[in-house]
Amino acid sequence: MSVSRTGSFRRVNDHFEPEDQSDPQAQRRMRGVLEHIDYTAFAANKAVISQALGAGDAKKFQRLAVAAAAARATWVAQALAVSAAGGKMTPQDLSQLTHLRHTFEELAEAYEAMRRMVERGYIAYSQPDPA
Repeated sequence: MSVSRTGSFRRVNDHFEPEDQSDPQAQRRMRGVLEHIDYTAFAANKAVISQALGAGDAKKFQRLAVAAAAARATWVAQALAVSAAGGKMTPQDLSQLTHLRHTFEELAEAYEAMRRMVERGYIAYSQPDPA
């Protein structure tokens, strides 16, 4: 059984797998149906995502990476500021830290999502021109 990491939890791939292995022709037919279903999902993802985002390129990846790094630094700097006060947090401090962590996590997940889009072929990746 395959497991994929999404966000802060793991999702188990729960595709149905028939137990009856007695009819090879029926198995081939079922594999063909399932491949068609998977291709349909791939084509839909490619059409919608590439239209919405265009090609991926180094500048887009860099912008997301810098935004995630800045959000992480802001979150940790705020945690250090709170800890300088002896670790006594007000509800507002906790709310601010939670917001900053969520901001970092969302930007980091967006970076990973765009990387997966390139890896799966949903968007093209434009190589930077060698200068």
